Amino acid sequence: MAKSPDIRIKTSGELVILREAGKILAGIFDSMKSFVKVGVTTAEIDQVIESLIMKNKVGAAFKGYRGFPACACISVNEEVIHGIPGKRLIKDGDIVGVDIGIVYQDYYSDMAMTLGVGSVESGHQKLLDVTRQGLMRGISEARPGNRLGDISHAVQSYVESKGFSIVRDFVGHGIGRQLHEDPEIPNYGAPKQGPLLKAGMVFAIEPMVNMGTARTKVLSDGWTAVTVDKKPSAHFEHTVAITESGPVILTEK
Repeated sequence: MAKSPDIRIKTSGELVILREAGKILAGIFDSMKSFVKVGVTTAEIDQVIESLIMKNKVGAAFKGYRGFPACACISVNEEVIHGIPGKRLIKDGDIVGVDIGIVYQDYYSDMAMTLGVGSVESGHQKLLDVTRQGLMRGISEARPGNRLGDISHAVQSYVESKGFSIVRDFVGHGIGRQLHEDPEIPNYGAPKQGPLLKAGMVFAIEPMVNMGTARTKVLSDGWTAVTVDKKPSAHFEHTVAITESGPVILTEK
């Protein structure tokens, strides 16, 4: 029998810290976005992010995590997640996924968004819009009395109704004193299944959505996940607290 996830309930004091962390991270994203433009490399974007992390006097959650060499995961076009910043140049029409985690007062916050650069094809823009809305559909189900599967099903049913594919190889997660806590949060599944949701739970909900097949593979660098058909992928993520009055997005200013 599978072991039940140990989902930590955060105290009111912990939620205050996590909210502060989320605001800082949202501010870093606001400052970073204008640097994602034609002609810069993904390494240069990561350098900007590192400077913003230092300016805000928080820790870089990803740098050194299981050997990851950068502050941000930057994934372009067919790259799904975990792209290692490097020499890749951003071109007109690219879609660029940026995933950043920070540590503030020993608590983690995690956020991602995919940005269109310049003249983005209408189909690629639809991919971004559907992924972002799929995230919001999932977040709307993060309320006491629901089940974990209600979040997963809300994401899947919306995304697939729009003709896109949900990545199954990677999932969202609980978050708090650790970057990855129980439970795993798939972006697919049946409603009314899984652990009961309670106030004080904090989740990083993060749909990864592909234009073509849902299948992915990890490149030889051991990190970068790409679509097997080389079609574009999008990724959006928020850190979300479940409260008695419903979900609260922590990674907002």
